[in-house]
Amino acid sequence: MTDVVLTGAGDIGACGLSGAADTSNLLIDQPGTIFTAGDNAYENGSDREYSACYEPTWGRVKDRTMPAPGNHDYQTAHAAGYLKYFGTAAEPDGTTWYSKDLGAWHVIVLDSTCAAAGGCEARSPQGRWLAADLAAHSDTRCTLAIWHHPRFSSGEHGNDVDVGPFWSQLVPAHADLIINGHDHDYERFAPQDASGREDRTTGIREIVVGTGGAGLRAFTHQAANSEFRLAGAWGVIRLTLHQTGYDWKFLPANGVVTDSGSAPCH
Repeated sequence: MTDVVLTGAGDIGACGLSGAADTSNLLIDQPGTIFTAGDNAYENGSDREYSACYEPTWGRVKDRTMPAPGNHDYQTAHAAGYLKYFGTAAEPDGTTWYSKDLGAWHVIVLDSTCAAAGGCEARSPQGRWLAADLAAHSDTRCTLAIWHHPRFSSGEHGNDVDVGPFWSQLVPAHADLIINGHDHDYERFAPQDASGREDRTTGIREIVVGTGGAGLRAFTHQAANSEFRLAGAWGVIRLTLHQTGYDWKFLPANGVVTDSGSAPCH
């Protein structure tokens, strides 16, 4: 299989700020698939905000976007604005969680607004679906998961234990990479297990990229195993997905590459 490129960020369309326009200009030049990591249209994910704050910017690559919802999308009841805007791309199987194969990789999109999604724990509908999806793709060498709320973060919101059950399923399934948003900064972690212990053999690398265009924030502390932190820059992460590994590169809107690397799949 040939390599594929997956590029995106979370926390995107905020009218009155230039960030979404700046980051969408980066996306236009990227090949392959685009993803969002939630909080796509501020403040409430309404029809008007999707039309005014998202469509003129990231809407230019809507036809190749894999979206994920965030908590601000649910500030419109039942995430109706999000679902209307993205249509079947947002719930291809009738739920706000879904998966897709890109090249040699299996990519899973989850809904981390747990209460609105009916739960994130293993016994919830989403948890049962995740278990079945991972079992059905147990022979896939490389797995990536995308959702909004990070389990581990040095940002304003900090660690989110509600998404711990996702990690508890993804680690034993040998997933390789998790991409989140929610905190409006960029942060890369060393591979960790579900309890947050560094594990470079079977752990998962988490990268927070809440830099799609919303107001940026400073870090409040340094979480364990945080390897790289950048506050104050809008940007997107470009993932080049190989057959047996991946490259990552954070592309800030100011044009200076500030974080990059490569890793093999488990």
